[in-house]
Amino acid sequence: MKKTIVLAAGVLATWTAAAPAATLDTVKSRGTLVCGVSAGFAGFSAPDSQGNYKGLDVDYCRALAAGVLGDANKVRYVALTAQNRFTALQSGEIDVLYRNSTETFLRGVTLGLRQGPVNFYDGQGFVVKKDLGVKELKDLKGATVCVAQGTTHEVTLGDYGRANNIDWKPLVFDRVDTMYQTFFGGRCDAMTQDASALAGAVTTAAPKPDDYVVLPQTISKEPLGPFTRNGDEVWSDIITWLHYGLIEAEELGVTQANVEEMTKSSTPAIQRLLGTSGDLGSRLGLDNKWLVGAIKAAGNYGEIYERNVGKASPLKLDRGLNALWTKGGMMYAIPFK
Repeated sequence: MKKTIVLAAGVLATWTAAAPAATLDTVKSRGTLVCGVSAGFAGFSAPDSQGNYKGLDVDYCRALAAGVLGDANKVRYVALTAQNRFTALQSGEIDVLYRNSTETFLRGVTLGLRQGPVNFYDGQGFVVKKDLGVKELKDLKGATVCVAQGTTHEVTLGDYGRANNIDWKPLVFDRVDTMYQTFFGGRCDAMTQDASALAGAVTTAAPKPDDYVVLPQTISKEPLGPFTRNGDEVWSDIITWLHYGLIEAEELGVTQANVEEMTKSSTPAIQRLLGTSGDLGSRLGLDNKWLVGAIKAAGNYGEIYERNVGKASPLKLDRGLNALWTKGGMMYAIPFK
């Protein structure tokens, strides 16, 4: 029995040492994180008037770069469409995909990619012009609906229509910006997308935002999160624990403004999170205080949410399911221990 235990421990040590760290090594060697994002989703990733990307997904990229490279600005953003986002990751064009992408069964088992923890719970909704008088989805029978190609929305739109005897007419676009121009130009009766993206579209792309309304009904679950490549466990773990670290920081009251002061805390959970006790960061091939840099760069999850899509942003979305579990939401950090 003793020999068996020794052998098992030896195998475990060998497996741990051999766990691939290809992407982490590449990023460190290159000195820049290559982050796949969208080109025009207000609140998630979109360039401002100076060409600087802003948004919830962008803040995750910045936090990751700060944690891994020590500098939140060492990021190169690659704007991707719904059609080429997964191919870009599979081919190694990008290191990680943060592009408000829905996690599904088929994407999890057929693409050769690993789905990270959900960083935004959403649902597929519809936006219409107020003067159409649409109150619920059944009022859209026979309507032309703008929808983006290569998305879960395209599939769900057809499924929901057939299941509920709504014979809407999809008008499919390969580019989101073209879809927005077409809808706000009056060619479609409705447009469907993640409800958060619709709110952003009305705020930033509608000629007269007050003329439009996002209907209260949603027809799907759209859990959004990052994607990495299969077989690169170390890098995937870093992406996973970055998210949990930002959630844990919010739970513990660690913020962008006080994170340095919090490194002096005597609270064991804060000490482990910020690397002043234990050696959790080194288990990922990083500095033990890597999350100090990440939080200092972007803030905790609540700060990232509020700044980009919450009440402090033009979108003014409620936290809803994206609130902490202690406040009725679904954001819950796995313990750092």
